Amino acid sequence: MPSTRVLPVKGRSMSQPTIEFEHDDFDFESLEDELRVDGLCRQLLERFYHYLQAEGLTPEKASSLAYSADYFVRDYLLDFLQQNILRPLPGHVRHFAGSWYVTRTLEPEMAVLERHLEGIVAWYRFLRGQHLVTAEELADVEQDAGQLAYYRDRMERFLALAGDGYEAWDRECPQPERKSS
Repeated sequence: MPSTRVLPVKGRSMSQPTIEFEHDDFDFESLEDELRVDGLCRQLLERFYHYLQAEGLTPEKASSLAYSADYFVRDYLLDFLQQNILRPLPGHVRHFAGSWYVTRTLEPEMAVLERHLEGIVAWYRFLRGQHLVTAEELADVEQDAGQLAYYRDRMERFLALAGDGYEAWDRECPQPERKSS
């Protein structure tokens, strides 16, 4: 795949040079590779934060969206799924919101999940604007992020679980299958 350039955010060209990389740069197999990819993700997330501000968002709103994108990218995609962030899986946002977030948060709240989903959608729109994901991949993310009633129901049913109900609840929102590289 040809290399992709992430251009500096308008008005910030002196402090943010162009970054060039290939999608394969986000593949990893070892801990050393994962740490390298984490550094690339940090660079891209910083660009995302500055992009949001250049688009007119307040620093507080840009920070909130970037935090949610960071949580999704580095905690879920990299650490949990061990997935290349530029090769989104169909259903990965659905699994994040409908299972992973719910089971890994002490007191999951719908308002917090909605903020995370807003940040995830903004992140993938940024990546699409940089030609790093396809229009189809963005559409999948937007569709999954819009299923708020489903996520609310999943969260309520999880919080009401008793006895042996967890396994059946968990099977309803499976982890996406990995794409082969």
